[in-house]
Amino acid sequence: MPSDFDNTPSTLIKGDFTSAEEPFGLFGQWLDEAKKTEINDPTALSLATVDDDGMPDVRMVLLKDHDEAGFVFYTNFESAKGREILHSRKAAMGFHWKSLRRQVRIRGNVEIVSADEANAYFATRPRGSRIGAWASKQSRPLESKYALEKEVAKYTAKFGVSTIPRPEYWSGFRVVPIEIEFWKDGAFRLHDRLLFSRKNVDEPWSITRLYP
Repeated sequence: MPSDFDNTPSTLIKGDFTSAEEPFGLFGQWLDEAKKTEINDPTALSLATVDDDGMPDVRMVLLKDHDEAGFVFYTNFESAKGREILHSRKAAMGFHWKSLRRQVRIRGNVEIVSADEANAYFATRPRGSRIGAWASKQSRPLESKYALEKEVAKYTAKFGVSTIPRPEYWSGFRVVPIEIEFWKDGAFRLHDRLLFSRKNVDEPWSITRLYP
């Protein structure tokens, strides 16, 4: 984690977010600030899932939308993460903005975005990425780089200059949070941590300050 700062003890427990009453506005503020300071991919997050054997799995994905309904990313549903999420309908996310020395951790249940949402986002992707969604059998064994290039060429020829439709197996997941924790680096490892939690989406948020 980030190194200690040369701060005086009187500043150790002060934070810039502890008066927040709900997490979504605070997350949006932090993400906006990260977009100004992070060199690459401020929307990058670690996505944690569990496979059928209970073995944890983690990888990096990009956040594509967020609001009070949840946090959205897109993927091939036949990929490892897609299969694992469809099985458990649960996931966790972790954001780390090194330039700001901040983290956000999210845990929740997962739902599939609507077809209209998925179609609208898919249409915004570069044409090569849309072809790649058809060509890649994500997470499955690949015999050679040439085999992938051959699939790309096949779908490039198939669609030509026409509109490329979204594959049925490619869509979005929305993580609906039951916990969101904000972490801000503090001097001498006395970090600020604020946890928002609820049992379900119909309940108000409970706010708890945590020990570092």
